[in-house]
Amino acid sequence: MSTKAFQDYYPDYFAVCYGCGRLNEHGLQLKSYWDGEETVSYFKPQPYHTAVSGYVYGGLLASLIDCHGTGTAAAAGYRAEGREMDTDPPLRYLTASLHVEYLKPTPLGPVLEVRGRIKEVKGRKVIVEEWILANGEVTVRGEVVAVQVPEQMVKELLR
Repeated sequence: MSTKAFQDYYPDYFAVCYGCGRLNEHGLQLKSYWDGEETVSYFKPQPYHTAVSGYVYGGLLASLIDCHGTGTAAAAGYRAEGREMDTDPPLRYLTASLHVEYLKPTPLGPVLEVRGRIKEVKGRKVIVEEWILANGEVTVRGEVVAVQVPEQMVKELLR
């Protein structure tokens, strides 16, 4: 794994997301990396990330799928263009569709492993399949359809 996460390459104007923004001091600050042909992120839920006693809140799990998916999409976009992630113009993806399946309750306590695999890269769209493991067992599956941030939105952010 690289020492620099996908999200660390986001320019400041893209680095404020609650789930993965390095500049959002109140956010989750999720970090994603290549691990061979898959991507991986690790997250330690806190006691306040509780649904019912002893289990992780489903909204947090969906956020992990969401932000790991868009980070993975950005990395896949660079790969598809044959570029390094520190090259311009920067690529950033937003969620067009998020599907999450809760297979079993996710225990609060262990570090969660979020994994992803690229299903498709087509133009400005990337589809990522994902899963979350707790103690080595898959508890959540998901899919993110991510689209590249439109140029007009970037121009608005830079104003």
